[in-house]
Amino acid sequence: MTFYVENETNHTFDFDVEKTVEKIITAALDYCKCPYEAEVSVLITDNASIRQINKEYREIDCETDVLSFPNLEYEKKADFSFLEDESLMSSYFHPESGELMLGDIVLSYEKIISQAEEFGHSQLREFSFLIVHSMLHLFGYDHMEPAEAADMEMIQKAILDSIGIGRNVG
Repeated sequence: MTFYVENETNHTFDFDVEKTVEKIITAALDYCKCPYEAEVSVLITDNASIRQINKEYREIDCETDVLSFPNLEYEKKADFSFLEDESLMSSYFHPESGELMLGDIVLSYEKIISQAEEFGHSQLREFSFLIVHSMLHLFGYDHMEPAEAADMEMIQKAILDSIGIGRNVG
C-alpha cells in the first residue's frame, strides 16, 4: 500500500498523522476486502482552501470537513470484480507500482478541531472518522438515502472499533 499525506498548513496534531492514516486505510481495505495493493492521497488543508476546492469541483460554495475524489466507479459498492478486465489496467492501476489508484481525500484541519470539540471526542477520533468516511466514498458508498447513510454509519463504526478508535478515544 502507498499513501501520500501532504499537510499544506502549519497545524500539527498531537498524534502521528501518517501512522494513523496507514492504520485506517489498511483497516478500510481489509474490511471491504480489497484484493489489490492500493494507493491513496491525503491532503490536509484549511477551511478557505477546502471551500475553494468544494466550489471548483462540486459547485458548492462553502467549507466542508472532508472531500473525496474516487478514481473508480463501481457497479456495486466495494465490488472490485470489474477490475479483472485487463483493458482497465492502464486506467486504474499505477503504471510503475501496479497499485490500484483509489483516489484522493482532502481534509480541513479547522473542521477536525471544531467538530471534535462539538462532538466531545478527540481530534484523533474525528480525523480517523473522516478518513474512514472518505475511504468508503472511494469504495463507492454514499449517504444520500437514509438506508445508504445507515449502511455507511454501521461500516464506519465497525472499522473504527476494529482499530480501537471509538467515540470516546481521547
